[in-house]
Amino acid sequence: MPTKLTPLKDLQVLTHQIPSYNLTPNTTLHNKPLLIYRAAFPPPLTTASLIESHLTSIGVVIPQWRYTMYSTSHFHSTSHEVLGIANGRARLCFGYEENAGRVVEEVRKGDVVVVPAGVAHRLMEDLEGGFSMVGSYPKGCNWDMCYGQAGEEAKIEKIKDLPWFTRDPVYGDSGPVLDV
Repeated sequence: MPTKLTPLKDLQVLTHQIPSYNLTPNTTLHNKPLLIYRAAFPPPLTTASLIESHLTSIGVVIPQWRYTMYSTSHFHSTSHEVLGIANGRARLCFGYEENAGRVVEEVRKGDVVVVPAGVAHRLMEDLEGGFSMVGSYPKGCNWDMCYGQAGEEAKIEKIKDLPWFTRDPVYGDSGPVLDV
């Protein structure tokens, strides 16, 4: 049975360009925004298994873990990241908490966050307890951990060479990642 998604015409999508901060490039290297798909997977029936199964069926990303988000700002230089919110509500910070151009958003079960490589992110507050996500990465990409520290410059430089999505990881042949 196919997954019931919020129809694209009804999907609310938040897009954020985030300026660089010290050695954290955020969206400046490839100019692709942070995207938040509100309730792409309509709650209350959303589960981690459903998110994993659907993302696997689309075939753009491979689900790799179920967990919360680290409370330390970090980013990935080798992969974009797709986060399907499987449980709870949380306040997340994107772009580094000291960055005047940071973005703080509350996400909840059913949302999907597309985090471009180089965009710092961290958990600020688990609002209900038990906040968890499915973390997925484009096929062929292995994620790394960067913290915007000296010595990471060569990794950061490679971010601009990462290809963007050619299909939407949630909706397939059409969808928000293709419109940016």
